[in-house]
Amino acid sequence: MSDSTGSTLLVLGSDPLPQLDRLAGRADVVFADEKTLADLLPTADVLLAWDFTSDAIRDSWPERGPRPRWVHTASAGVDRLLCPALIADDTVVTNARGVFEQPIAEYVAGLVIAMAKDFYGSWELQRQRRWRHRETLRLAGTRAVVVGSGPIGRAIGTTLLALGVEVELVGRRERTDDPEFGRVHGADGLNALLPDADWVVCAAPLTAATRGMFGAAAFALMPRRARFVNVARGPLVDEEALVAALREWRIAAAALDVFQHEPLATDSPLWDVPHLIVSPHMSGDTLGWRDALATQFQDNFDRWAAGEPLLNVVDKRLGYVPVQ
Repeated sequence: MSDSTGSTLLVLGSDPLPQLDRLAGRADVVFADEKTLADLLPTADVLLAWDFTSDAIRDSWPERGPRPRWVHTASAGVDRLLCPALIADDTVVTNARGVFEQPIAEYVAGLVIAMAKDFYGSWELQRQRRWRHRETLRLAGTRAVVVGSGPIGRAIGTTLLALGVEVELVGRRERTDDPEFGRVHGADGLNALLPDADWVVCAAPLTAATRGMFGAAAFALMPRRARFVNVARGPLVDEEALVAALREWRIAAAALDVFQHEPLATDSPLWDVPHLIVSPHMSGDTLGWRDALATQFQDNFDRWAAGEPLLNVVDKRLGYVPVQ
C-alpha cells in the first residue's frame, strides 16, 4: 500500500484551477507553469498535466535523477508529453479516457448532419432573406470510414450507426471478431476504403506512423461527394493538401476541430476556404468537462494511494491506452 500523505502533487497549468478538494490534507499541491516546471519536476511524486496543450513536459523531463512516479494528462492524447526519456523510464502515464468519447461522437454526428442537411447554406440564405428550396442528402445508407479504433473512434462509429450510416472502422491492425463492428480494418487497408466513403472521420492518435496520414494521396482517393472531419490531432492532416482538395472541388466539404498550429492564426487561409467548417478544438468540451476531469484524476489518485492498479495506463511505446 502506498502512503500518499505528504506526497507532492505538481500541477502544470492553473487557469482555471482544477478542483481537487478531495486531496486536501493528503497531498501537497504545487502549481507550475512552463518556466518553473523543469525546476519543480524532481520534487514531485505525481504530475498532473492540467494544461494538456503545453509541450513543457516533453521539453523538461529529466533524463536522470528524481522524477514523478506517475504522470496523468487531462486529455485523451499523450503526444504533447511523451519524449524518449519518459518513454524509457518506469514512470506510469495515464490519460483522460472516458471523459471525451461521447461528447466528441455527438460533435461529429452534429457536423455530419449539418453538412448532409446544408445547415450552413440555410443560415446564409436566411441572412440574405432569400427563399430557395433545395434537396439535401439522406444519411441512412451512406458510408463512413472512421480512422481510429480506440474509445473515441468507437463512440463515433456507434453514434453514426444509430443514424443509419454504414461504418467501416480502421485501427492499427485488422481484427475480424470485434464484438461491436464485426471487422476492424488494419491501417494498411485504409486506401481501399476511401474511394467508396461518403464520410471520412479522423479520430486516430498522433504517432510517428499516423503523422501526415491524410495528405494529397489520401484526398485523391476520396470521391468528390466525400466529406472529411478531423477531431484527433492537427498534424495528422496535411492542411495544404486539404485546402487544395476543397478549392479544386475534389472533395465536397470538410470540418476541422484541430490544427497543426493552435490557436489558428488570424491570417491563416483556412478561415476562408470554401466548404470548410473551422472550430477551436472544442469537440469534447461540454459543460462541466473540467469537473469531470478533476473527478477522474482524484478517483485514480485514490487507487494510487491505496496501491491499486491505475486506470487508463498508456502504453508509452504505442502512444495510447490499448483496447482490451
